[in-house]
Amino acid sequence: MATYEVTSIARVVGGHLRVQDDFQGGVESIIRLNDAFPLETLQGIDMFSHLTVTWRFHMARPEDIQLHARSPRGNPTWPATGTFVHRNHRRPNQLAVSHPRLLGVEGHDLLVTDLDAVDGTPVIDLAPYFQEMGPRGAVRQPAWPGEMLTDYWRPAAERP
Repeated sequence: MATYEVTSIARVVGGHLRVQDDFQGGVESIIRLNDAFPLETLQGIDMFSHLTVTWRFHMARPEDIQLHARSPRGNPTWPATGTFVHRNHRRPNQLAVSHPRLLGVEGHDLLVTDLDAVDGTPVIDLAPYFQEMGPRGAVRQPAWPGEMLTDYWRPAAERP
């Protein structure tokens, strides 16, 4: 397999302080671009409502990787599915992609909400979300992701 060296371009500041499976909504955080990048690299980004953010599960360990089928969240009522059917830190490169709402830009800081990464998370890449680059046609999925993620974007203040 080929290997690649990737350097983080930014870091998450604030927002979630601990890893959790649900209640990700309504939390504001900052994506702080490294000072090495000139401000003009963000020119025009404030014209977009959402970002595509690629980040690393930096609190995960290599031994967390699981290359086998398993039931999501260990729930036996959901079918065992393979590593590449999950969207968590147990994947080989421990990377994630999120689409937070961009609230504002102040210098190297991008103020966002609904970013499901924790304080200190390294950001590998970011771009504006282009609606035209999203899924084409009807989206199909089994029932279990909807069941599993019922509370994913619920604000913590609304915990049952």
